[in-house]
Order: sequence, then structure tokens, then C-alpha cells
Amino acid sequence: MRFATAAAPTAILAALFLTAAPALAQDAAEPAPAAAPAPTGEPTDAELAQFAAAMKTVQSVAASVQNGTPTEEQQAQMAGAVQNSGLAVERFNAISAAVSGDPVLQARAAVAGAAPSAPGSVGAGVTDAEAGQFAVAMAEISGIARALNGAQPNEEQQAQMAAAIQNSGLDIERFNAISAATAQDEHLQARIALAQARQAE
Repeated sequence: MRFATAAAPTAILAALFLTAAPALAQDAAEPAPAAAPAPTGEPTDAELAQFAAAMKTVQSVAASVQNGTPTEEQQAQMAGAVQNSGLAVERFNAISAAVSGDPVLQARAAVAGAAPSAPGSVGAGVTDAEAGQFAVAMAEISGIARALNGAQPNEEQQAQMAAAIQNSGLDIERFNAISAATAQDEHLQARIALAQARQAE
């Protein structure tokens, strides 16, 4: 489904980055004054935004890693991305581990890392409630669409899809507007994926 997120890349990157953590900890300990311990617990939205910013560079570097082991230079690049994000290495690693095992946190991180919907766009106007309603409708419609296997829906199937939309609380025009907007709006896609992840809990 187009709104799904993948757990595997984050898990792989977490494993790669863990090898860089000791080097960063040693380098950072010398010039920097003693810092307060990294907070624990569920990441805040601000921390997830920092994590997502760091992950963009980490993912880019990880894509160039050969034989599963980053070079010292690649480790330094990943460590620098984390430092520049404002997160402590330990906190980054803790968030990375949590995100890889929690679809809701993974979806929250995707929302935090996506560029905001353009002001005045359909996506910018979609409320959290509407994102949830759209996710509910899509779950049912997707089941019908899979059964079609690429064929055109008959009248009964069209009626079932229309009923799924109306039962979600959205009218069909609003559903279609949101559906069309998702193709161009990464932030809206991420918000809908978050609604789907929360519903699956």
C-alpha cells in the first residue's frame, strides 16, 4: 500500500550507526563540557524531528556502505549528522532502536521528517480526524480493490466502496480531494500512515 512505512531500513541503519557511536562519544567528550544525561522514555515530537533530520544523512551514508561495515570517514559523517541534529548519540541510538520496533513511532518520525504541506493546500487543511477517517475508509477500500485484482469494480463493489467512505465520516468529494492530494504531498501521506499505524495498535 502506498502509505505503508518500512521497518527494515531503520533497523539496518541503527545497526550500522551503533558501530559509529563509540567513536563519536570519544571525540565529543574531549572538546565539549559535560552534558546532562540524555532523557529517556518515549521520544517527543521535537526529538523525532531531530532524529529524522539526522537520519537523512545517515541513510545517505549507509547507502554507500560496502560489506556491511562503515569506514572511519562514513562513521564520522553519520556521527556528525547526529551531533548537528542536537541529539546525543546515546539518545539517537535509543530512538533508532525504539522506532525500528514500533510502527507508531516509525510513522511519527516520518511525519516529523516530511516537509510540511504547502500553506493553503488540501493537505494543510486536512485535520487529524480527517486523516483518521481517510485511513479507515482506505483500509476497507483496499480490501475490495485487492479482490478485484486490477479489474474494474462492478456496481455492487462501487457501492461497497462508497459506503466505506461514507461510514468513515467523510463525504466522497472530500475523500477524493484527500486521495488526490496524497500523490503530491509527502507530509499528508505520512500523517495518514500515522493514522493507519495507530488504528492497527
